Amino acid sequence: MDNVSVVSMLTLSGLSGTAHYRVTLFILTLLCYCVIWLVNVTIIVTIIVDRNLHEPMYIFLCNLCINALYGTAGFYPKFLSDLLSASHVISYSGCLLQGFVLHSSVIADISILLLMAYDRYVAICQPLIYHSVMTKGKIGMYVFFAWLIPHYLMIVSTITTAITKICGSHIPKIYCINYLVNRLACTPPLASVIVPAFNYAVSLIYAAFIFWSYLCLIKNCLHSGENRSKFMQTCLPHLLCLNTFLISILFDLMYVRFGTSTIPQSLKNFMAMEFLVVPPILNPLIYGLKLTKIRNRIVQLFLRKN
Repeated sequence: MDNVSVVSMLTLSGLSGTAHYRVTLFILTLLCYCVIWLVNVTIIVTIIVDRNLHEPMYIFLCNLCINALYGTAGFYPKFLSDLLSASHVISYSGCLLQGFVLHSSVIADISILLLMAYDRYVAICQPLIYHSVMTKGKIGMYVFFAWLIPHYLMIVSTITTAITKICGSHIPKIYCINYLVNRLACTPPLASVIVPAFNYAVSLIYAAFIFWSYLCLIKNCLHSGENRSKFMQTCLPHLLCLNTFLISILFDLMYVRFGTSTIPQSLKNFMAMEFLVVPPILNPLIYGLKLTKIRNRIVQLFLRKN
């Protein structure tokens, strides 16, 4: 027991059978990461440059794209390095940092999606108070807490994990998460159960508010053709992004909680990576193609360059 606290390096699994096509995987992964940067930066720059897009919905979308870059930065550089390396190890502090970035990014995604759902709810169901609810000061406060709460929750969770003595060094995944690090604990403390449970509860409350907002929106749209048009134009992209995100997270949770040795390693890796591949690419594309203002502005910017 005197040696359990000196574990400084952890091993990651999942890439042992990729030696023959590692270069191909590296090129595809690098291309995917470049596409993520391209589509998200395009949306971010478009919204920042055009003052006509400085509206709540677009400000929240801008933050969603920034969070996509933040979350993927916690995975892709390390993963690309591992693809070219014979040994797949990560320092204990690096593992905690990676887990912090990935977890906080997921909760921040839910927080921002909640703000976007609330914005559409007020705009369609309570249009008379929209401009008093969505002032510049309140929008800034909403965005501030959408970033603060996830990072505060994950600081507490990461500290709880960091002070736990571990008796193992193998992470059965291609990246680190706190749940798997806590499984290495010699004697898991009660806090390692309570803190994640609290974080899950907060996420579920956020999700419940999102679904409640859309139930109210759908109910309201059934009785109004004008509201139905607004819903299809501005809410449909958000619903598509929300479903994409939830399905991707569900795949990852299924892998972590129910993954077995009978599942092929390539499928396990896909389930683990999906939320870091699909939403960061699809979200900007869905909004860029569906929202007329953004689509027209992007076209104007490219035509001006040409």
